[in-house]
Amino acid sequence: MFKLRPQFVLLLLVTGGLAACGESSTLQVSDGMGASPKLPEPNKTLIPTVNIAPAVGWAAGAKPVAAPGTQVAAFAENLDHPRWLYVLPNGDVLVAETNSPPKPDDSKGIRGWVMEKVMGRAGAGVPSPNRITLLRDKDHDGVAETRTVFLENLNSPFGMALVGNKFYVADTDRLISFNYEPGQTSITGQPTKVVDLPGGTLNHHWTKNVIASKDGKKLYVTVGSNSNVGENGLDQEKDRAAIWEVDPATGAHRIFASGLRNPNGMDWEPHTGALWTAVNERDEIGSDLVPDYVTSVKDGAFYGWPFSYYGQHVDVRVTPQNPELVAKAIAPDFAVGPHTASLGLAFADGKTLPAPFTEGLFIGQHGSWNRKPHSGYKVLFVPFKDGKPSGTPVDLLTGFLNSDEKAQGRPVGVINDNNGGLLVADDVGNKIWRVTAAKTAQASNAAK
Repeated sequence: MFKLRPQFVLLLLVTGGLAACGESSTLQVSDGMGASPKLPEPNKTLIPTVNIAPAVGWAAGAKPVAAPGTQVAAFAENLDHPRWLYVLPNGDVLVAETNSPPKPDDSKGIRGWVMEKVMGRAGAGVPSPNRITLLRDKDHDGVAETRTVFLENLNSPFGMALVGNKFYVADTDRLISFNYEPGQTSITGQPTKVVDLPGGTLNHHWTKNVIASKDGKKLYVTVGSNSNVGENGLDQEKDRAAIWEVDPATGAHRIFASGLRNPNGMDWEPHTGALWTAVNERDEIGSDLVPDYVTSVKDGAFYGWPFSYYGQHVDVRVTPQNPELVAKAIAPDFAVGPHTASLGLAFADGKTLPAPFTEGLFIGQHGSWNRKPHSGYKVLFVPFKDGKPSGTPVDLLTGFLNSDEKAQGRPVGVINDNNGGLLVADDVGNKIWRVTAAKTAQASNAAK
C-alpha cells in the first residue's frame, strides 16, 4: 500500500488538503480555564494538529463584535502589522509595527519549513516594518487624525516604556533607550544600548516586552523560549523562557522568574502591586493541552518549562529530564484556554468600561493553529476581586473569525488609552480598535 511520507502529510495539512484528519478536542475551551483547569492525558500524534485560520482581513465596514454595554470602532487603520501599544502621558498612542526578524536557523528541517508556512498562511509572513508609529487624537473623538514615524530602523521592536525622559524599546536582540521630550512626535537621535537580549539566527520566540517598576528604578523584560519544548537543545535556552530584571542605569540584570515558555504581556495589579504576565504554553500534545495562562510573577519562582506544565505535570518529550527542578515548579494562577495564544494583558482601570469590565484583566488572544476546533481569536476579560481572579471569564471582543473560520483579524496588544477607551492592536486587520462604553451606558454613568 502506498504511504505518504510525514513531510508530504505536513504539506497537505498546511495547504488544507487533509483538513478533516488529525485529532480533535474532547473538551470545551472553557474546561481549560480557571484556577484548576482540566488537564487530560497528553495526546501526541505522529503528525501534529495543524488547523490554520487563513488570514483574509476585514471587509469594508466590518468590525469585531463588542460585548453588551460596550461598542467598538476603528481608532486607526491601514497600519502595517501593528502588534504592541503604548500610551504616552499626553495621550499620544505608540504602536509597534513589527514582525519576526530573519531567523534562518529556526526554519531548518521539515518542521521548521512547515511552521514557516503555517505562520505565513495565518498572516505572520510579512516582512517586519521595524518602526514605531505615533498616533494623535487631538480632538479626543476616538479616532487618530495624525500619524508620524516616531522611530524607525529598529530590529523587530515590541515592548516600550517611558521613564522620565528615557524612552525604552525592546528590540528582538537588545534593550535600548532614547532621549524623549514631552509632545515629541519623532525621535531621530541614536539609541543607547542598555543590555543585549537573546537573539541570533535561532530566535524562535522573538518578541521581547518591557515594563518599568512603579519607581522607574527597574525594568522587567520578557524573553521567550528558543523552541517548543527544548527540541533545539537545552543549551539554546540559556537565559530564555524567563522574565529579566534589569537595572537601566547600568545594564546589570538577573533572572526574576523562569520556566515561562513565552511570556508576553505584563502589567501591575492595581491593588496588590504584583507583576502579572500572560504566557503561551507548549504545543503538539493534543488540542486540549496545554492551557495558556495568566499569573502573578513571584521573584525567584520556576514555572515548569520545559520539564513540566501547570506545576509538576511532567513532559516526557524533554531530554534530559530534571526531576529536582520539576519538584520546585509552581502552578500559575489562572488558565485562559488551550492554544489561545494569549499575548496582550492590561488591567482594567475601573473607569473605562461598564460592569462587568471594571475590575480584572483584559487579554488579547491571538488565536490557535494547533487546536481543532479553533480557540482564542478574541479579547477575553478575567474578573478580579481583592487582587485575584474571581469568577468566570467574559468575552469583550469576538468576531475575529468569519463564518468560514477565516481570520478577519487577530488581536494582540491591549491597553487603556486613559481617555475612556481600551485599545486593541489587530495585526491581521492592520487596525487598532477602540472599545468604549455604549452610548446608553455612558449616559447612565453620567446620570449617577
